[in-house]
Amino acid sequence: MEVLAASTNYSAIVRPLQWLVLVLVWLFFLRVVRAVWVEVRPAGPRAERAERRRERREANEAIPRKRALHLEVVEPADRRGAVFDVADELTIGRAADAGVATGYDIYSSTLHARLFRHGDQLFVEDLGSTNGTYVNSERIAQPVRLGKGDLLQVGATVFEVVR
Repeated sequence: MEVLAASTNYSAIVRPLQWLVLVLVWLFFLRVVRAVWVEVRPAGPRAERAERRRERREANEAIPRKRALHLEVVEPADRRGAVFDVADELTIGRAADAGVATGYDIYSSTLHARLFRHGDQLFVEDLGSTNGTYVNSERIAQPVRLGKGDLLQVGATVFEVVR
């Protein structure tokens, strides 16, 4: 009786799997580095501020507005320039019914922060978000008054308080 020994070249199967695992480890490592970079980078670009002011001034001359404070998106770049009016109260978060819906931002909570007016002043408070709310790069734990030029960071989205 003759036994046929089937020879299998396991290295032809194992070698591509080893390369695949190596590529997946590198992709994971790069993703972690990117996430860390997003968290530690400065809040927003300041070099273009004069240009933004000029554009706002031209827009304000064309459309008369009252002197109330508004939020203007600074980051992310694809949403830069969007302006949100703050009436009496405004919520920011990934929820669809939030006043400013940040569904594109994976670092913001469902209901992340609340802006509200007390008299003629504008305040912001964190609503127990996971990643915190920052005003001028400082994490807040209680309501903080916002003024013109302040930077508000909710997740990876940065707003500037403008008139």
